[in-house]
Amino acid sequence: MTARGAAGRCPLTTWLGLWLLLVCLLVSGSITQEKMKHCSHMIGDGHLQLLQQLIDSQMETSCLIDFEFVDQEQLKDPVCYLKKAFLLVQDRMDDTMRFKDNTSNANAIVKLQELSVRLQDCFPMDYEEDKACVRTFHEKPLQLLEKIKNVFNETKNLLKKDQNIFSKNCNNSFAKCSSQGPVPQPLVPQPRGLVSHLVPGVILVLLAVGGLLFYSWRRRSHQEPQTVDSPMEQPEGSPLNQDEDRQVELPV
Repeated sequence: MTARGAAGRCPLTTWLGLWLLLVCLLVSGSITQEKMKHCSHMIGDGHLQLLQQLIDSQMETSCLIDFEFVDQEQLKDPVCYLKKAFLLVQDRMDDTMRFKDNTSNANAIVKLQELSVRLQDCFPMDYEEDKACVRTFHEKPLQLLEKIKNVFNETKNLLKKDQNIFSKNCNNSFAKCSSQGPVPQPLVPQPRGLVSHLVPGVILVLLAVGGLLFYSWRRRSHQEPQTVDSPMEQPEGSPLNQDEDRQVELPV
């Protein structure tokens, strides 16, 4: 092969490589656009109905649970809030929202977990601190479910307006949370136990019983008759003996 022939083939190979790279970029770009278009229709009304059924089926209780979730007071940007909350929703469905197997609630959680997996392509990841803008909540299970439903509902509304809305870089917003430090946790009044309710009543009952016993004892002590000595035990010279002596000396 001549030097000219070799030199003539190099540009051809280079052009083929460039064309292949361009085709790959176009294909990957079209796939990404197709996925983003799909995001705007991924959350349906049926998913929101499942969440509402979970809320409606909860038992009324005063018990509180601890769970980590986004602190909306720190992260006020709605887009960044949802990007952060989306990851935490997945964690809460995996480790907190558990129901008996093969029940309607358990099946609803499975469907919501499958939805969250498909939604991952709609949330481009940012470099972020895991605990940034996150705090521990002490709330009822019902309140956790309401937070999760709000995340899905707001995500659906924003994706319909702009399918690329979650491409926003939220690193600056997350960094502000990190610089602020952890938010002081609110003091939660602890429920008073049964013992704390019973102790004052028990003390009052004991005082009342003690007072009645003391009153009864005092009353008996005042009502007991005084002991009177018999005549045989009277000493000589007592008025009783003198009367008896006078009776004996009287003439018949």
